[in-house]
Amino acid sequence: MKILIVGNGGREHALLWKLRRDAPGADLFVTRANGGMGGLATSLDIAPGDIGGLADWAAWNGAGLTVVGPEIPLDEGIVDAFVARGLPIFGPTQAAARIESSKAFSKRLMRDYGIPTAAFRRYSSTDIATFDADEAKLRGMGELRVVKASGLAAGKGVLVCETVDEAIDAAREMLAGDSFGAAGREVVIEEFMHGEELSVFALTDGTNVVPMLPAQDHKRIGEGETGPNTGGMGAYAPVALATPELMRQVTEEILRPTVAALAAEGHPFRGLLYAGLMLTETGPRVVEFNCRFGDPETQVVLPLLASSLLDPLLAIARGESIAGASLEWRSDAAVTTVLASGGYPGDYHSGIPIHVDPAIESMDDVLVFHAGTKTSADGTLVTSGGRVMAVTALAPTVGEAAERSRAAADMVGFDGRYFRRDIAHREVARTEVARA
Repeated sequence: MKILIVGNGGREHALLWKLRRDAPGADLFVTRANGGMGGLATSLDIAPGDIGGLADWAAWNGAGLTVVGPEIPLDEGIVDAFVARGLPIFGPTQAAARIESSKAFSKRLMRDYGIPTAAFRRYSSTDIATFDADEAKLRGMGELRVVKASGLAAGKGVLVCETVDEAIDAAREMLAGDSFGAAGREVVIEEFMHGEELSVFALTDGTNVVPMLPAQDHKRIGEGETGPNTGGMGAYAPVALATPELMRQVTEEILRPTVAALAAEGHPFRGLLYAGLMLTETGPRVVEFNCRFGDPETQVVLPLLASSLLDPLLAIARGESIAGASLEWRSDAAVTTVLASGGYPGDYHSGIPIHVDPAIESMDDVLVFHAGTKTSADGTLVTSGGRVMAVTALAPTVGEAAERSRAAADMVGFDGRYFRRDIAHREVARTEVARA
């Protein structure tokens, strides 16, 4: 079988790693491979956004499965193009992908179908007069101080403001096009929710839902959850807060109703639905939905998956049912630490040589997933992005996995390298309290 992965980041590296384990004899291909993918797949010189070129390649080469990693090709209709040509592809249609590509659409869907989320107000760049008229009302709406660009902003279009006044100023700046460009021409202002976040992936065929192991990521650049949001500085799984009872509630009150709502709207969602949740005092509430595997959560969830990922992906891509499907998980814990370029999430330099200690390869249950890396003309591994690598370690406990992940991260060097040394700190603290 020929399998094509669209995308070339850390998430796609993890997908390649898992699919290679599930299908050792398959021919794997990836779009413009990063510096660490060479041993797993053949690199195609086709951009992830070249939908026509990718569909032509899949048709000419008889690809049995295409898996879409990033959100932008989904938003641009890659699944629609493949389906129109009878090509099996894993991911939602362009209309269903609006659950991520338009936060305004997502919030309206949740409001109309009773899916728990934060109170919100929505405005577009054509509604500035309305926004100005609502200013006093917004100030009177309590903790309405999270501002989100409605469009795709690479995980960085969310501003958590200290005050409502700050939120109003941030929203006005977005609407004027001064920040986040076109993605911020429509904004959602939300109530601030208190609690811990939880990332839940769910495989769905448009009707049936199979949740995966929950994870928790760390979006802030600084230790102790400080500084601006990033695309993610690390993650861990499992999460003690995600009890079987909580996961039943999440499945019955959030995942299944969302899949049913999209189907009722005429946009069945087939693929990977990612629910970013806040565990509040009144129960789980949706922070946002994504229409694909998350990064860096994929780098801890897939190494813990003992059963096949390929089987359900194939079934969904072929339009088949996954009713009765189940997944099996390792009993270990996994922690991934993201190594970032100096200056990220702001400006940073690329082309910086990377040294990876060869001893990492001999470490049991340590995986290095490349993201922003490439091989230069002289064969040197260099940086090519803000998030450079994710170093994942598995161990019997989250605390041990975190220590091993940090130790392995220290074995990768490049000028300006930065990583957080407190990934999974909440879970480690919970474990220490439980032992006391």
